[in-house]
Order: sequence, then structure tokens, then C-alpha cells
Amino acid sequence: MKVRLDYGTTGLELDLTGLNATVLAPKFLDGLPDEAAAFTAAVRAPIGGRPLRDLIAAHERVAVVIPDGTRPLPNDRLLPWLFAELAHVPKENFTIIVGTGSHRANTPAELDAMLSPAVAWAYRVVNHSSTDAATLASAGRSALGYDVRMAKDYVAADRRIIMGFIEPHFMAGFSGGYKAVFPGIAALDAIMHYHAASVIGDPRSTWGELENNPTQDHVRAGGSVLPVDFCVNLTLNTHRQITRFFCGETMAAHRAGCAFVKQTAMAACPSAFPIVVTTNSGFPLDQSLYQTVKGMAAASRIVTPGGLIVTAARCNDGFPAHGNFRQLIEASHSAQELLDRIMSPGFAVLDQWQAQHLAMILVKARVALRSELPDADVRRAHLQPISDVRAAIDAELARIGRDAPIAVLPEGPLTIPYLA
Repeated sequence: MKVRLDYGTTGLELDLTGLNATVLAPKFLDGLPDEAAAFTAAVRAPIGGRPLRDLIAAHERVAVVIPDGTRPLPNDRLLPWLFAELAHVPKENFTIIVGTGSHRANTPAELDAMLSPAVAWAYRVVNHSSTDAATLASAGRSALGYDVRMAKDYVAADRRIIMGFIEPHFMAGFSGGYKAVFPGIAALDAIMHYHAASVIGDPRSTWGELENNPTQDHVRAGGSVLPVDFCVNLTLNTHRQITRFFCGETMAAHRAGCAFVKQTAMAACPSAFPIVVTTNSGFPLDQSLYQTVKGMAAASRIVTPGGLIVTAARCNDGFPAHGNFRQLIEASHSAQELLDRIMSPGFAVLDQWQAQHLAMILVKARVALRSELPDADVRRAHLQPISDVRAAIDAELARIGRDAPIAVLPEGPLTIPYLA
């Protein structure tokens, strides 16, 4: 039996012949037969709110928030449909804000690919910067007790539309909903509250959990400090086809979408596995080691203590170069030292949250990585570099026994494995 691992845009073929392997993947759903018609129907009969075109007057300034290039939202299809639905609003009244959170800005070439040149050059497009005070404005105060600044174009807008897709998320339970806004277009000081070590380390900040999830609580409290007029959320299959739309009032639409994803993405396992093979869902999510922690985190839920996680992710964008993720990892001699440092009182550094998650995984299990990173860089991240996934599996089986069970998550964090 062979399985295709999501890796970049090309994938990797893994031969499972002779292995005691269990493949865990979300239930495949066909794409909608007419995506454009389904979009129009969803925004004209929304969940918990008024139709989109009835909400916005021609003279109003409209902020449209989309995720950055690390997320596979099909903006090149969505945005033309959106603007067609709002054809009574002049183009110059729209500002598209790319919700980078604390990530780097997207390049002009990336924006052309994400939005299509027809949109990228016809509308005002702004890359959010969480650290540039000149581009930020006070949005209000989170119900959790701290001030929140956001992209000033969003704060100044008369109407606000947020867009995203819903998938399992290793901290917030699910992506989508208010995450487009918080942390998408928030200032770094607010993001640091959301990503505090105590919040990330809480066992309730995990996959598939929305209610009483401390991370999701921060998302909702920060994202709702200003009114959101309309939420466009959707789900995708592995071919990046749209399978459902969930549009309307943010909380109602997001809850409906998360319930749908939970039915298709949960995978129960009767026991843990000594070897788990995973990916980071391929392009665009597997462009950096920073993002690849998500695929590792999915695998860590079902790996035995001391077991091996074999990860396939291109990481062609490096650690990446921006931020403190690499510096944090390389400054520590072990995963435990890194975790202890982050958990020490008063410690607060950009990107500590992703380094914390990686450390938590490595304290539990070993991780081998098939990527485009130099072997020396992989080792400095406390990981084992490999060039062949099957060879790494065979080497581990030679050590622990040929019949040992193996789990394979070919789509990585699009599946939520859990111990039944």
C-alpha cells in the first residue's frame, strides 16, 4: 500500500508495504459543484444575521481582513465574489488588510498569487504590522483585562468583514472566526497576552476544543472589542476545493463551521503508537519550521512517551529568518532547558509560544524531519534530519521490532487524532 504525504505542492509517496500501519485522515468531502453560487447563497441567507449586501451602504469605508500567505484560503476566488456582491460600493472604499499577526509581511509577488493580480492591483491592500505603531490604533480593551491596538485601517472603517477557513488548531481548538482579527491584525503587546506561557501550557488550549479553552477565550475577547459586521468562513478538502460556507454573525457562523469540521476531522485511536508519521498539510502551511510545529503537535497526541515522530515538511522558508523562534531554540542545549526558560516567571519574548510547543513535543518524544533545511540547522533545533521517510521508519523498527504499530497522518494537522 502506498500513501501520498502532503509535502509542498508535489507531495511525497510513502510505501507502507510490510508495515503494521494505520492511516488517519479526515473524511474526504467533494468540493461544491458551483462554488460561486454557493458563496452567493451563503451571504444572502447568512447564519444569525442580515444578508451581506444589506449591511453596507455605498458611501461606507469597508475593511476586509484576510489571512496571510501561510494559510490556504482561496482569496483569488473569494474576493471577486465578495466585490461582486458589494458592487454598489466603489472600489476605493475597500481596504484589504492581510492579517499577518506577528509573521512577516507578504511580498508583492505573494500578494499577486494570493489575491490574483486583478484584485491586488485594483484595490488598496495593506500588510498588517504588529510592531509599527504608525499603522496601529486603539481598538478598545479586552474583557480579559488588557488594551488592544489593531490595524488603524480596520479601526477607522465603517464596516468590517473578516474571512478565514476552519481547520483544527493546536492551541485555539479551531482556526477561523475571530482569529482573523486576533491575533491577525493585533499589536504585538496584545498578542503576547494571547500567547502567554501559562495560556499555551494550559491543557485546555488544545485541538478541537472551543469552550473553556483559554486560547480561544483570548481570541474571542480580543477579536470582539470592535464590532465585526460579517464573517465569511469556509472549509476545504485536500484538493483545496471549498466544501462548505459558514457566513454571517461571527460566533454563530464559526460555531457551526467548527461543529462540521469536528465531525469530519476527528480520528479516534484505541492506543498510542511508538511511531507516528505526519506532515504539515503541504503548501502553504509547510513553508517554515515555525509552522511545522503544528503537524508535530498533531502527531504528539498519539505517540508513546519516548516514541518517534517522523515529519515531512519542506521548510523552504527556513525557521523562518524573522522573529525569535530560531534564536530561542538554538540558545538552549535541550528541549527541557528551553521549556524551563520559557516557563520562568516574567519571561516574555516574541515567538516563545511556538518554541514552547516544540519543547513540549520534544520532552515527550523524538522528532525526525524530512525537509529542505540544512542538516546542521535541523540538529540545532533538537531534531533528527532525515532524507527518506521510509528509511527512518525502517531504522526505528529495527530497534523496537518489525511488527510495531505505526500511525500515518498524510494531511498532518487537518486530522485531529486522539486516544479513545
